[in-house]
Order: sequence, then structure tokens, then C-alpha cells
Amino acid sequence: MTQPLRLGIAGLGTVGIGVVKIVKQQAELLSARTGRKIEISAVSARTRDKDRGVSLSGFAWEDDPVALATRDDVDVFVELMGGSDGPAKAATEAALKAGKHVVTANKAMLAIHGQALAEQAETAGVNLRYEAAVAGGIPVIKALTESLAGNQITRVMGVMNGTCNYILTRMESAGLPYETVFDEANALGYLEADPTLDVGGIDAGHKLAILAAIAFGTQVDFNGIEIEGIERVSISDIRHARDMGYRIKLLGVAQMSGRGLECRMSPCLVPSNSPLGSLEGPTNMCILEGDSVGQIVLRGAGAGEGPTASAVMGDVCDIARGLKIATFGIPAGQLQTAHAARSAVPAPYYLRMELADKPGALAKVATVLGEAGISIDRMRQTGHDESTASVLIVTHKCTRDSLDAALQALPATNVLAADPVALRIEQV
Repeated sequence: MTQPLRLGIAGLGTVGIGVVKIVKQQAELLSARTGRKIEISAVSARTRDKDRGVSLSGFAWEDDPVALATRDDVDVFVELMGGSDGPAKAATEAALKAGKHVVTANKAMLAIHGQALAEQAETAGVNLRYEAAVAGGIPVIKALTESLAGNQITRVMGVMNGTCNYILTRMESAGLPYETVFDEANALGYLEADPTLDVGGIDAGHKLAILAAIAFGTQVDFNGIEIEGIERVSISDIRHARDMGYRIKLLGVAQMSGRGLECRMSPCLVPSNSPLGSLEGPTNMCILEGDSVGQIVLRGAGAGEGPTASAVMGDVCDIARGLKIATFGIPAGQLQTAHAARSAVPAPYYLRMELADKPGALAKVATVLGEAGISIDRMRQTGHDESTASVLIVTHKCTRDSLDAALQALPATNVLAADPVALRIEQV
């Protein structure tokens, strides 16, 4: 009889407990689908005696996750602690060195150390799987590495942070300012301990770095991603976008151009009637475009106990079946060094400016834009008080380099009352 596949789970938070529940509750189904019994040998977490709502009495306990990763009765080390370095990285490296398969939900560790870990896994002849690291329960990693393996991927994009999508859609639906909804999201437990990981675009940037590596056969390069968070998006921006037929989303886009690999994570305007524009609440969406398949849209829960644990177990089941795939779709030694490039694809931009309410202010702005090679599609004043006026400008298509040149030149006009807000209008 085939021997059981034995798991060692490090990290017993929301996702870890979700995995324990699936293994316990779906034991017969898992065995039927993989041809092999899946069981948990041992677990590890920071606190041993915490009530987690499920019995752990049948599992051995290790205080040290490295010790858990190297136990003789562990075939698959399931890393759910988080953090790019520290115990998560040390235990993952120990497991790979000991010839154990690894399943992880740790996007930060993979975005920063993915290449080295992939090389180590492939040298040891074991799997390093991470479906749960990107977009929760959405099987986007499997789609790229398996289902679309016959495609030349042309573009990857999506909304990959449910917290940001919740904040932006809640601002719109309730007419509330950013600060109020931020506090609300924090009270609901949606934000990371360091909120800038969410609202600053870093969490989503980690995920985009992983997807870009698979899609374009490059080494993971988190430092090559242009990242801008949602902190400066105001309720007025959301209303102006809606009036023009758009919604604002924190959008990740990766595509290969003649200049190199373009990866950006930033708030963008997308058409309200597009799949991305219809996305509500904490839901995630990934859009993949290939030369043969065209465009496919994957939508679902981007976080939470059930969806993320489901993704972890999908990887565990593949290992139980004996499936073996290179970590990023092709052997790590064949991954090319990514040449990071600023976005060269022209696009229209939305600009919001607070200008000193004095004669000639708009003319000076128009002159600066014109000198940078940017033409104005539409412009209107949206409000004013005694000293300032709010001005909304939508440009014709231009490059980001041209826009940056204009933004750098504008302060010299002495008509700005605040830093401008510039958002790309993305056609999807």
C-alpha cells in the first residue's frame, strides 16, 4: 500500500488552522483524489496552549520550526508563518536541504528570495509550491505553470490586494473619505500589522513579482516593480472617475516590451463596465493574456481561512499525486535576469491639481504639459475656495516619462497649492 503523505505545519494562524480542518474533515475525499492518505505528523507555532478552535492533540509539537522542517516523519513542510526572512526562511531552507517538499503561502519570502530557493529545491529534487501566496483561493499559479504552458504570455494584470479593493469600493459606495474607511478596515481586521504592506501596494507588489517571473521566464525581481499605494486617492478622485465611466483600482500590470520587463503596481482608472471595474469588496481578480488563449479572467476570494487553505491543499494534493514542476515553470537555471523598464506603453492620464486661484494659473499648467509633449483631452475646474481651485485634467495618450517630466517642472510655476495626483487610465 502507498505510504501516507505526512505534513508538518509551521504557523497555526487563520490559514494553518484552515489546513488542519481540511485534512481532518476531507480525509476520505483527499485520499480518493490523490490515491494516497494525507495526514499531519507535527505542528509548530509561537504559542502552544492557545485555543484555536480545533484539537491538535493528535500531532507532535515542535517549538522550533527548523526542527519541525527536518523531522523524519515529515514529507512536506507547510510554511505558514510569513515574513521574508527569519524563522520562515530558515525553516524553508532547512526543509529543502533535508529533501522535504515545501508548500508555502509566503509571498514576501518568494518575491525576495525566490530564485535562490528555487535553485535549492530543484537541486534537491523536491517541489517548492506556493499557490496560496498569490490571490488566495484563485488558482493563478497553476493556470500559468500548467494550463497555459503552451502560450506565450503577453500581459498579466489584476487586483491582488483585497484590503485595498475593499477600501476603494467602500469609499465609493458610502461616500466616505479614505481615512475613515482605513480605520474601518483596520477595526475589521483586514489590514496587516504594518498597514503600509497593504495600502502602500507592497503586498500586491510581492504577488506581481511572482506572477511576472512565471509569465515571462525571468528571475523574481521585486526591486524592479514600480509601486505606488492608494493613500493619496481621495473621495473626489473616485467621484470624478465615476462621472467619466471609470472606477479606481490598485492594479498590477506586467508585460514584456522592447525596453525590458515592465511591472507596475499603482492605482489606475479602469472602465466601469470591464471585469476589473465590476470588482467589489475584498475580491481578487487576475487577468492573463496569451498568444493562443487570448484573455482569461480568474476571480475569487483573495484571502481568508477557507480560500487560502484550499490553495495550500491543492499544492499538497499535487505532491501526493507525484506531480513535479519547476518552481517558476521552467528550470531555475534557465530563468533570465529581468531587465526592469519603466512603462513605455502610452496611456491617457487623470490629473488632479490644487492651484492657486489667480490669473494665468491654468495657462501655466497647460504650457508645462505642452512643453513635455502632452496634449489635453479635457480640463475643468471642479471647485474653489478663497485661495485655491481644484482642476481636473485628462490627457491624451502619453508616456510615463513625459508625464514625469511635466510633474517635475510644475513646481517652478509657483501655482501649485498641493502635490498633483496622477493616475493612469488603463484599457482592459
